[in-house]
Amino acid sequence: MILTVTLNTALDITYRVRSLRPHASHRVSEVTERPGGKGLNVGRVLAALGHEVTVTGFTGGATGRQVGELLAGTPRVQDALVPVAGATRRTIAVVDTTTGDTTQLNEPGPEITPAEWAALQETYERLLRSASAVALCGSLPPGVPVGAYAQLVRTARALAVPVLLDTSGEPLRRGVAARPDIVKPNADELAELTGSHEPLQAARNVRRRGAYAVVASLGPEGLLAHTPDGHWRARPPVRAHGNPTGAGDSAVAGLLSGLVENLPWPDRLARAVALSAATVAAPTAGEFDRPLYESLLDRVTVTTEAAAA
Repeated sequence: MILTVTLNTALDITYRVRSLRPHASHRVSEVTERPGGKGLNVGRVLAALGHEVTVTGFTGGATGRQVGELLAGTPRVQDALVPVAGATRRTIAVVDTTTGDTTQLNEPGPEITPAEWAALQETYERLLRSASAVALCGSLPPGVPVGAYAQLVRTARALAVPVLLDTSGEPLRRGVAARPDIVKPNADELAELTGSHEPLQAARNVRRRGAYAVVASLGPEGLLAHTPDGHWRARPPVRAHGNPTGAGDSAVAGLLSGLVENLPWPDRLARAVALSAATVAAPTAGEFDRPLYESLLDRVTVTTEAAAA
């Protein structure tokens, strides 16, 4: 079983409109709703790849109940979300079908009490005991300590469970110091963390700070990996057009599935890039186009990078 942790779960709502214009009324042509938050997105993609997944994090209120109902219909995904008094947030994606551009509105999430945070940690440690790997993903809701991910990384390491961290800002900085097996920042997050805009040099810096391996997302340019086994750049064969929402989460699912399947790094990176591109091209935010993924997988270019100085 692969465990994913989403401390700030959401109900993702996608509206499709013909043309998004400021200060105008719009007729919505299509609405979709699905469980959201980065770790839930990762879990759904892992399940689609054939892995058994358990998801945990916080859930509350009417929105939280709706998230649970939607999760119940997802094959191979086990719901272990921890109830809280506050209401699960909503995220709104408005897709302009003429341009393909997406506008995102994200609520902050519920206020988490110390007792609720303690309950999450207890659930997490119990679930880790039967997990083959864990992904810690996304933002922190109000009330959760800024060092939360560092603490969860240390718990996973104590139980010898490989851990991937995908967050940003101060939670990322503290989490890196706890020595996760993989961190997956995007280029902006990597630059913010290290002060360097040269991705390979910045990735080397993050490894020096404690991460075992760093995989940086470079958007449409693919992924850059700095690991103890080597350094690689993975590029998609074509530039994907569409909604990038969830593309990074699909990359995380590709990396984590490759880890538990003991794939070599180039194969993990090719899978992650193909999944990411197929997510951008999918009509619904956060899903992936399986035929496109399968057609891209063998065409991703993975090359060796020279080590940063």
